[in-house]
Amino acid sequence: MAWDLRGAFLKKGERESARLADFEFRLRVRTLRLFARELGLDEDETVALVARGDDDAALAALGSGVDLRERFAHCRDRARRELIAERGNPAPHRLL
Repeated sequence: MAWDLRGAFLKKGERESARLADFEFRLRVRTLRLFARELGLDEDETVALVARGDDDAALAALGSGVDLRERFAHCRDRARRELIAERGNPAPHRLL
């Protein structure tokens, strides 16, 4: 019985990719929820923007301006800190 190193790396890559994609999705949704609360918008309608495009498209749908971008960046930083506290650091884990 031999240990398959290639298979282990492929499995690790799939698991890491899924974990990082999950973290990124949660970060986007949480950021938009915080942003909606801060602006007094409906959270569900704002979060639905995640399905329609990237963060720039979501901001464009909500309006434009430096203030919105700064507030969005602040919400993203806060959401990232909260997620790291809850789920751990999203940095890839080393196999060896």
